[in-house]
Amino acid sequence: MQLDIRAQTLLKTLVERYIADGQPVGSRALSKLSGLELSAATIRNVMSDLEEMGFVASPHTSAGRIPTPRGYRMFVDRLLTVQEIDEAALEDRMQSRIISGSPHKIIANAAQVLSSLSSFAGVVMTARQESIFKQVEFLRLSEKRILLVVVAPNGEVHNRLLLTEVDYSPSQLVQAANYLNQNFGGLSFDDARARLGSELRQLRDDMSKLMQIAVEAGSDAMAEGNDDVVISGERNLLNVQDLSFNMDALRKLFDMFEQKTSLMALLDVSGRASGVQIFIGGESNLVPMDEMSVVTAPYAVNGKIVGTLGVIGPTRMAYERVIPIVDITAKLLSNALSN
Repeated sequence: MQLDIRAQTLLKTLVERYIADGQPVGSRALSKLSGLELSAATIRNVMSDLEEMGFVASPHTSAGRIPTPRGYRMFVDRLLTVQEIDEAALEDRMQSRIISGSPHKIIANAAQVLSSLSSFAGVVMTARQESIFKQVEFLRLSEKRILLVVVAPNGEVHNRLLLTEVDYSPSQLVQAANYLNQNFGGLSFDDARARLGSELRQLRDDMSKLMQIAVEAGSDAMAEGNDDVVISGERNLLNVQDLSFNMDALRKLFDMFEQKTSLMALLDVSGRASGVQIFIGGESNLVPMDEMSVVTAPYAVNGKIVGTLGVIGPTRMAYERVIPIVDITAKLLSNALSN
């Protein structure tokens, strides 16, 4: 929908003012702040038009107006002036907190950086990793109880207790481990599972069952160590006035954090597009409340997009400040994981 320059200027002024102080904005304030030499009556007429088009709304308790989700969308898509920041200084500030450690630690640090710099919740969808194993080992603990030890290519060790129907001897366990390591070491458990069916027909049934159990358990053990989504600072949202007044909506939000399914779907959608994406509350079933927005950006490893990160906060957030924080964090995380 097209808005003339006058309507765009007044809408931009209204959204910026409302983001700054959270109070409905009246015609007198718009006249002073917009820089337009318009009468109060003219401004009221423009505001009435913007309300009819769904860009602003009038709370019952005030003569002023506030932006709707549709108004915020127009603002961030066409009217927003991204704050000029010292990107080099911000990168220097962030880099020392993201640059080193294991991939999981780097991702956790990125979520913390997003949270601390925005004062809202920072989220990072972790890179999808295949459960590749370097070698496995079986340790007999007692009759029909075996400890499966899985060594990942990076040296990480994962353990899983197996309860079997058969009491395997130590020599049988060595034979099974040797078979898996010689034939499947360096592959993912998914690849091993696909190839096991035909190859295990040559082995006795009881050994075949042990191998199949080991492959399933090994895959589960490695997956347990990787959270799909890392969240930091979600408690910050309890202090946001626009969110805290609505306990039912907050409960839905924290259910989303706990279950992570909807959050994963949202981050997965935003990861298919390049650059920063903004999801305004009320626009999508993926965002559970009108008063909440999500600013996201994809990150890459060696040029391939592998995940998404972002900030979850109130719809009344300073987008001009949050957007560069998300954008730069995505670039720093990409660099850190690629190195």
